[in-house]
Amino acid sequence: MGIVNINDELTFVFNNNVDFCVGTGRLGLGLTKEYLEELKFVQDEIGFKLIRGHGLFSDDVAIYHEYEENGVKKVEYNYTYIDRIFDEYLKLKIEPYLELGFMPEKLASGTQTIFYWKGQTTPPKDYSMWTDMVVALLQHLVKRYGERVYNWPIEVWNEPNLPGFWYKADMQEYFKLFKETYIAIKAFDNRFKVGGPAVCGVKEDVWIKAFLEFCNENNLKPDYITRHHYTVEFPDRIGHYDYSKLEDANNRFDNLQSTRDIIDSFEEFKDTPIHITEFSTSYTPRGVIHDTNLNAAYIAGQLARLGDVNDLYSYWTFGDVFEEEGVPFTLFHGGFGMVAANCIPKPTFWTFAFFKELKEKGEKCVWKDDSMIVLKTNSGYIGVLWNTSEEDAEKDLVVRLDGKQYVFVQKDVDEECCNPLKMWHNLGEPANPSSFEVRLIKDAATPNVSSKIVETHTNELSVHIVTKKHGVKLFELIERKFTPDRGYDYEKVLSFH
Repeated sequence: MGIVNINDELTFVFNNNVDFCVGTGRLGLGLTKEYLEELKFVQDEIGFKLIRGHGLFSDDVAIYHEYEENGVKKVEYNYTYIDRIFDEYLKLKIEPYLELGFMPEKLASGTQTIFYWKGQTTPPKDYSMWTDMVVALLQHLVKRYGERVYNWPIEVWNEPNLPGFWYKADMQEYFKLFKETYIAIKAFDNRFKVGGPAVCGVKEDVWIKAFLEFCNENNLKPDYITRHHYTVEFPDRIGHYDYSKLEDANNRFDNLQSTRDIIDSFEEFKDTPIHITEFSTSYTPRGVIHDTNLNAAYIAGQLARLGDVNDLYSYWTFGDVFEEEGVPFTLFHGGFGMVAANCIPKPTFWTFAFFKELKEKGEKCVWKDDSMIVLKTNSGYIGVLWNTSEEDAEKDLVVRLDGKQYVFVQKDVDEECCNPLKMWHNLGEPANPSSFEVRLIKDAATPNVSSKIVETHTNELSVHIVTKKHGVKLFELIERKFTPDRGYDYEKVLSFH
């Protein structure tokens, strides 16, 4: 048990960009009904500003086409599907973060693909044809959507340091792709913001340092540096599923700090923003931890600190409509999404909802440690606690308030009260649950909400808080204004009969 004394005169660093961006499966999935239903569900509760996904130029979106006329090969572009997808995004008050990839098959220099849906991952056969396609798309988007498009961040490719995503993980070839793309976009309109190199997991520091050296030598100034952030050890694959152990959070934050240090070691790039364009615990779409309460608690600790050195961090992904390794076999399969099929919120969904409440109501961060964050509000305090341990955790929160009454409200997400995975398991793990089973699982997927009246003593108020193992808790201390109607006596209502 610990005692936490809140002092309003202290201020802690807490840059809460929880709603800045979220990831998605490939953009082509935005043509499907359930994808849009899940995105609407997320937007109604949390409301992200940006959305980033693969496959902008992949063949299922069908932008790039070649044809022959009088013996001459020509190029044409088709924006039917991308307009439909982006129109739906804007209806849901979310705008694209433009990841430029993968390569259209007819523009690719080779045959290497990745994923079930065969994203092409070789360089273009002709760089001028690639940049023409990129610029033509931006021209089209500006014409269709107006100047808001200049606020859509652009990222050149995805994870080129991994050979599956970029042929042979050829660093110099990626640098050429970035240079040609950056110059073409800036020449078209310098208002567009362009970043890279979107590295993940392997030799990140080497790639980022070499990328900045290349940019410096070629007089390129990326508007932000992008990278990814996953926090598990190499998984064990059993059947369809990946089992991974979590890494120490402090070690992972040290890794993020190293990126900041490398950037700031270049005078030309000092203070350039960092965008984490993907983050989660497991980096596989069958990472079973994603569906658990432990995932929700661990991600809470990430959200408390990711804004310390990063301007943007995008959870991978909002929903389980996702096909990198094929169509999922079951409802709960370790999918990346914070929402499962049938718009069932996983525990991690509520972690994001809680941090969004912090952003909407909090005014100043007055406490932050490795398991709790507290903000002052205009009527009291609001905070989030998380517990990644195997035992319940207890804290006594002491705040300085006047002699008024307050209501202490708690929303709890833990393995006892908000655990759709357990309900699904107890029902027999149905691969395709019936409507009745879906209703039961949804009923088990909402936080437990409770409240109690607390009063100050000698201008101090002390509240005992218990956070269950693998739990996440949102609490709020709100000044109580008691205005009963004539003749209404709550205690008598409970006892008179």
